[in-house]
Parts: sequence; structure tokens; C-alpha cells
Amino acid sequence: MDLAALVSARRRALGLTQLDAAELAGVSERFVRDVEAGKRSVRLDKVDALLHALGLRLTTETLR
Repeated sequence: MDLAALVSARRRALGLTQLDAAELAGVSERFVRDVEAGKRSVRLDKVDALLHALGLRLTTETLR
């Protein structure tokens, strides 16, 4: 599942509107729409805030 689909699914599972999620994360509703639409040029700090508000966490994996 990609980030856009994950954020959208989690937000809906929590019963939140895009505006609700934006307010919880301290970002704009437009930003949430952009993330859920898969926009490639989004700020990582804001993505992290949105994920945190939805109870998610961004992790990385080292490729070998």
C-alpha cells in the first residue's frame, strides 16, 4: 500500500474528515488532500505530523 492510500484508509478508519486530520496535525486541509492524492512534492516534516496525528509512524529500511 502506498503512502497516499495508507493515509486515506487510516483517516477514514478513524472516522475523520480531511479537515479533522489537518487540524489534529497542524497542517492545512489542502495538504492532507495533496498527500492523499499522491502529490510528490510535500514537506516531510508535515507528512510526519500528519502520520503522527493518525497514529502512524514513518520508518526507513536499509537496502542491501
